[in-house]
Amino acid sequence: MAVTQQLARVPAEYLAACRQSAGTSTDGDPCWDPPSADVLDLDWAPAVLERACEQAGLDGVHLDALRQATEGDPVIDLGFLSTHPHAIGAFGPPPTALSAAQVARVSELLGQIDLPAVLAVLPTEDTEAASVIGHGADKIVGDPRKYLLRHFNALREFYLAASRRHLLLVLWWD
Repeated sequence: MAVTQQLARVPAEYLAACRQSAGTSTDGDPCWDPPSADVLDLDWAPAVLERACEQAGLDGVHLDALRQATEGDPVIDLGFLSTHPHAIGAFGPPPTALSAAQVARVSELLGQIDLPAVLAVLPTEDTEAASVIGHGADKIVGDPRKYLLRHFNALREFYLAASRRHLLLVLWWD
């Protein structure tokens, strides 16, 4: 099974309840189980998306927003989600999160990115486009532009819904 990036939209109260559960449980169980409708599997698209945007010359502000959207911010303490045997993201870096304010800002900036225009800079032939992107894009079956557009649109819509609902985002690799 491949390791993929996961994102969950959660209210601050839910995260606080998980932290409290982990603190009072004899084995550190945070009872982490966000609703499936509020979880997004980004596959392994983040690095490929970032690389394609870099290659196309996306400006620094929007590139940083894309990075923050897929890397989170380690400032929010999520150590309680990394406790064995209940750790999420045991196959990657520790989970990270973004506050509701950060989610709103990232959502706004993601909404400003014209990904079809970014992808239009890539070569039209699929294998050439994958070669220019690098970072495993050659493993994408079919058109890498369609793969990237599908995952970017999912990411943007996920952030927009989180922003509208004033939710935090938790990110991890699993």
